[in-house]
Amino acid sequence: MAVELFVPTFAIDECLEGIRECLERGWTGSGFKTIEFENAWKNYTGHATAHFLSSATAGLHLAVNILKEIHGWENGDEVITTPLTFVSTNHAILYENLSPVFADVDEFLCLDPAEVEKRIGPRTRAVMFVGLGGNAGRFAEIKALCKARGLSLILDAAHMAGTRVDGAIPDADAVVYSFHAVKNLPTADSGMICFPDPEIDAIARRKAWLGISADTYSRNTGQSPGRWYYDVGDLGWKYHGNSIMAAIGLVGLRHLDEANTRRREIAGWYLDALGGNSRIDCVPTAPGCLSAQHLFQVMVDRRDDVIQAMNRDGVSPGVHYRDNRDYALYAHVAGAAPRARTAAGRLISLPLHLRLSRADVDAVVLSLTRHV
Repeated sequence: MAVELFVPTFAIDECLEGIRECLERGWTGSGFKTIEFENAWKNYTGHATAHFLSSATAGLHLAVNILKEIHGWENGDEVITTPLTFVSTNHAILYENLSPVFADVDEFLCLDPAEVEKRIGPRTRAVMFVGLGGNAGRFAEIKALCKARGLSLILDAAHMAGTRVDGAIPDADAVVYSFHAVKNLPTADSGMICFPDPEIDAIARRKAWLGISADTYSRNTGQSPGRWYYDVGDLGWKYHGNSIMAAIGLVGLRHLDEANTRRREIAGWYLDALGGNSRIDCVPTAPGCLSAQHLFQVMVDRRDDVIQAMNRDGVSPGVHYRDNRDYALYAHVAGAAPRARTAAGRLISLPLHLRLSRADVDAVVLSLTRHV
């Protein structure tokens, strides 16, 4: 039987109950259920604001766009980022005609503060930190560095739903989460953007609904005459989430901590089995980080050969991620990052999802250790 990389698990009856409520009320778009999810997310995370979106990619773009606007960044200004990430992270920088500058990663595969500091120049305006696999790396040091140098900090928390550092959910000038189909809190696709300032959240809400001054739900549930009139003061996008996805997200949130605990248990099985193998380097979790454990990553030599051999055994690992400089779009980007380059050629993400049994993990371990 095949062991897949990701197989999401849904509390199906609970999800259907929430979706049924949307269908019965005749409101499946942005509205009552998205508001409910936003409030639940604020209560869970402690973030001051939360705006439900169609994807984390939309959230990353909004974060860069809004921070650029309110701080007066110019085209060509720089954002320090990692080359070891999904391309959404760095596309968001290019969308706004800003220049990504790659800094190297540390042993946790997150941005190394010392390498970030080396890349700060006269046109540096922000740092984009990616919590790869749910790991927080040295996020606190990056945050302190940004504060000291007057830089904005965007946290790409696509893998970090439920990650805590010293008991708290990490915060930044903008935090973006993913609820994509295979994430720890899966829907079909959606995301959340969180700002510490409600006034910035208000800007995000307008821009996520094409720059329109009031969303459809508030206009249709309001009592004022002429509520069909609205202004359009910003050039925005259709980035808002919908109530069907929010209904699924609300159910997932109720089970998130339990699910993440289970993911850490599975990661512990892998560590117990692989930790003493000199041919396999397990990517560590940063001290003080209770990781959401979206990924369990190892590094091996001859990575591509190993994956192909594991595929023949019925095991489907993944790679998170290729060095973005391997893509034509980013081949020219400044910034040496040798550790990221080496890691990208050796990384394997082992199957990690809630349906795995100990026997499944043993089968993955047997396959991996046979072929390294």
